[in-house]
Amino acid sequence: MDLNQYRMNWNYPTSIRVGAGRISELPQACRALGMSAPLLVTDPGLAALSLIDHALLQCRDDGLKAGLFSAIKGNPTGHNVMDGVAAFKAGGHDGVIAFGGGSALDAGKAIALMVGQNRPLWDFEDVGDNCNRVDVAGMAPVVAVPTTAGTGSEVGRASVITDDAEHIKRIIFHPRMLPALVILDPQLSIGLPPKITAATGMDALSHSLEAYCSPLFHPMAEGIALEGMRLVQHYLPRAVAKGSDVEARLHMLVASSMGATAFQRGLGAMHALAHPLGALYDAHHGLLNAVLMPYVLQANRPRIEPQMERLARYLNLAKPGFTGVLDWVLHLRNEVGIPHSLAEIGIDDTRIEQVGQMAEVDPSAGTNPIGFSASEYSQLFGKALRGEL
Repeated sequence: MDLNQYRMNWNYPTSIRVGAGRISELPQACRALGMSAPLLVTDPGLAALSLIDHALLQCRDDGLKAGLFSAIKGNPTGHNVMDGVAAFKAGGHDGVIAFGGGSALDAGKAIALMVGQNRPLWDFEDVGDNCNRVDVAGMAPVVAVPTTAGTGSEVGRASVITDDAEHIKRIIFHPRMLPALVILDPQLSIGLPPKITAATGMDALSHSLEAYCSPLFHPMAEGIALEGMRLVQHYLPRAVAKGSDVEARLHMLVASSMGATAFQRGLGAMHALAHPLGALYDAHHGLLNAVLMPYVLQANRPRIEPQMERLARYLNLAKPGFTGVLDWVLHLRNEVGIPHSLAEIGIDDTRIEQVGQMAEVDPSAGTNPIGFSASEYSQLFGKALRGEL
């Protein structure tokens, strides 16, 4: 196997350096964006590992005054973001290296947005034309380095941040939040445990699957979503079974970026439910999407039969149509160790009405194939909670 065939530079949807070992280009990437003093934003778990020390040492050996900020939660909060802004300013930094999983990438992008703003963070929530409030000149450049293959936040124009006062996840959006340069190095994800590999990989699948089912007209995103799902089909089981499989890791990183590119077409009920559940129960976002997936597919079945026919053919599934896709999803979840119900991951029914109400108004609900009411979302949540497919 010649991994050099996968060593490429891509310019869609942003500048992406793909290939094993390309983390060595991190200092060069920072300098390409005019950084001399980057702030590396990551999570506490990664901050304790040698790969972060190595990245910082690389930058410092190249003459960059690199700093570190890692005080962020698995579901990053507004307070985490503003603490990062304070660290950015105190250290005299001029750019951000967002390094890690979805939480680090989202926090890093939000910090880079906020370092030059005079308004509070929530003023830039993705509602109406709020993004026009952003002082673009005050934004800092971002190099994104994902270490998990799931959220695809490295190619996203938004950050999902928890408003811990209101116990709700808010989407902070601006087109310029898209990182200017991305490094996809599969060697950085080799140490990821199987359970996290599975949950994040299923998150990547959820992005492509929901984008594919969206009713919006965006054929380019639809095509990207199809191939993203094929990559997950072939490479997620390999990455979970053998974490050192560099080829599988690389293709999963690509599938993750493809999913986040595709969901420019929109998401749906999986995310509409996962967002409030993550905010209320502090549960892992990718795992929530993975558990919710078949229940949402079943609920959307009346409107997505034609898409499922095409998807089953593209993936060359044993059974045709919707049944073939649903069976494949259930088999894949079982193969990579995803629980069947929300109850199995510690979710209860004490907030079933609240979750339904929050899901109905979540931005992702707007592009679900069916416009569910709050009570219908509560019923859907209940089925996923009890494992009633």
